[in-house]
Amino acid sequence: MDRPIGMFDSGFGGLTVARAVIDLLPHEHLVYIGDTGRYPYGPRPQEEVRRFALELGWSLVKEFDVKAVVVACNTASAAALDELKAELPVPVIDVVEPGARALTRATRSGEAGVIGTVGTIGSGAYDRAVTATGAPVHLTSAACPGFVEFVERGQTSGEEVHILAERLLAPVKDAGVDSLLLGCTHYPYLARVIGDVMGPEVTLVSSADETAFVAREELEAAGLLRAPGGAPPQHQFLSSGDISWFADLGRRLLGPELRDAIQWHHD
Repeated sequence: MDRPIGMFDSGFGGLTVARAVIDLLPHEHLVYIGDTGRYPYGPRPQEEVRRFALELGWSLVKEFDVKAVVVACNTASAAALDELKAELPVPVIDVVEPGARALTRATRSGEAGVIGTVGTIGSGAYDRAVTATGAPVHLTSAACPGFVEFVERGQTSGEEVHILAERLLAPVKDAGVDSLLLGCTHYPYLARVIGDVMGPEVTLVSSADETAFVAREELEAAGLLRAPGGAPPQHQFLSSGDISWFADLGRRLLGPELRDAIQWHHD
């Protein structure tokens, strides 16, 4: 099955998921669209995010003939997952459910936290996903406006980020959580700052690795995995914004696989 895996995000955050997929499925072709021309999604109305998500999903299917779509953006998953699954003719894999499952496994006390964009937290998607696991977990949620913008600027450390983190993480810290889900694919880039603020006894959970495992399971079950051997995998990275900036910052965040970026045009 030589068709690529498709993936989209509002910008660079989904590269954490792309990295995990490339590492776990090294034979697979990948097409990644970062919608940097319209990021951040977090503050936008859900209806608008839903429209963007469907546009990106259909673009991957129609223009790149992908065999599956990974929604590597928590805000888009929270806003549009049901519609994407109903409309797209390929398997759709999201980041919310795998992250929620990983969080319920990580917590020892049952007091767990999740942080995300205003859109994701406001949607209640994580509350529903954690409840759906049936695990006896009490979830404290906090929105972290500003985190995505720091990552998109390449500013992942320093006093400014630290002060913002202390303020935004206060609700989950005060709740005494023992594990914290980074409910936005941009947040692993801030893991050091978040870890410093939360303290060593709090386990940070990223949904990227979990999502890659789910992608492997689903592709395997559907008989869609690419056989080893043959031509080396091709990875394509597209951006709706400034492609030289995307390639430069993206390479720093993802690694050498991101050699250059191509322009993606939205409607």
